[in-house]
Amino acid sequence: MGRRTYIVAGAVAALGVVGWFVARPDQALRVAAGVAAHHVCSLTFVSGQDAQTTYRELVVPMIGNVAGHWLTPHVSAERQSVDVSGLFGVLASADFTPGYGCRLRLPGNRPLAAEHATHRVAADDLGPAQPMVTEPPAIAAALDRLFREAPDKPIKRVKAVVVVKEGKVVAERYAAGFDARTPLLSFSVAKSFTNALIGILVRQGRLRVDRPLAAPEWNAPDDPRRAITVEDLMRMRSGLALEEAESAFSPVARMEFLHADMAGFAATQPAKEPPGRHFEYTSGDTVLLSRRIGELVGGGPAGLRAFARRELFDPLGMGDVTMEFDGQGTFVGSTYVYATARDYARFGMLFLRDGVTTDHRRLLPEGWVAWSRRSTLGAPYGAGFWTNDGPSLPAKWRVEGGFPKDGFFASGTFGQRIYIVPSAQLVVARFGYSAPPDYGIQDDVALIEAAIEATR
Repeated sequence: MGRRTYIVAGAVAALGVVGWFVARPDQALRVAAGVAAHHVCSLTFVSGQDAQTTYRELVVPMIGNVAGHWLTPHVSAERQSVDVSGLFGVLASADFTPGYGCRLRLPGNRPLAAEHATHRVAADDLGPAQPMVTEPPAIAAALDRLFREAPDKPIKRVKAVVVVKEGKVVAERYAAGFDARTPLLSFSVAKSFTNALIGILVRQGRLRVDRPLAAPEWNAPDDPRRAITVEDLMRMRSGLALEEAESAFSPVARMEFLHADMAGFAATQPAKEPPGRHFEYTSGDTVLLSRRIGELVGGGPAGLRAFARRELFDPLGMGDVTMEFDGQGTFVGSTYVYATARDYARFGMLFLRDGVTTDHRRLLPEGWVAWSRRSTLGAPYGAGFWTNDGPSLPAKWRVEGGFPKDGFFASGTFGQRIYIVPSAQLVVARFGYSAPPDYGIQDDVALIEAAIEATR
């Protein structure tokens, strides 16, 4: 969910006979209800947010005002679940499992064994908790701009910002109801976590990015998808017909909200061209990678959680991190991680330091970060990160705005981002529910420029 929202209002409005059988607004409503059920469930039971506020601020902008008016979420604190009802009764439900977050209730779901919560406290390595009274004036002004809502302007709804310079927090700010302990939904920032897990497996000699993915669905000798490599999927150049569009009918929308086996659905989609020819952003590519990670690590969801904790989160000093899984136990590495703003900053610092921790432990292969931020086919995307490298107009605009050429960032829809600037030893974690057209990125670039200038 890195670049789009689900627009269902038009389909929902076409409830005539022709619309029902041709446009399938029933499917659109099911997707919209799935968005609502999952997001309200996760933000309620993982992040501790108010359900109605989440529905109004996050869900309705994603599904459209018409669907938002017709759908109603019902939260059960006792069952730790959310049902979303509409004109046709309950259209979607999601359940919370301790240790695993939320997932939609779909046919084919395998049971998840709840884990006893072990509260992990993040390392005390970034300086004291904020708000700070000594924010540099230029950074304070940029943060004021970032959080300030203005009439007749796109809504920002920024929830958390942490600015880390040379390993220490120099500015930090939160919206009402959020603080340094609030788990924040990643959306497609999760793709950068998938990058890190793959990098760890590469360093361990258990995976090579230049080798085919070898999905079992592609075993036929004449199947053109057999040629798709791990790198093709990381760089979004697989050639698969997995469009991620502003539509409830797109393959990715159906994959995420109608199918228990997301990777299985993605693997059955045909190739529309050979891999390596064109960049096309799609969460389907990342979900296929997530399944491969799970196969290599073993042990199902519990095994992958333990691997991520041991090999990534603990070495970085991160506290509690929630990873969500689909109905078949595949980590939804395209979309669903929950961590605090400070822990997202700690994750960004791993890439700032070329894959090495503060205690000089190498987690990612040497050269992995440079490879990850290298532009793919001239697009502003590398491998799991958006990048200023390459000739694209978005990269050019960001550089001209004060976000240096060596900068790159993890990004989720509606303005979840981790900015990394190695040349300035700067990491900015910025999370919110910002509206199009730019999802607040102009304010972010201004903050990056201010942080660099104020701390020279």
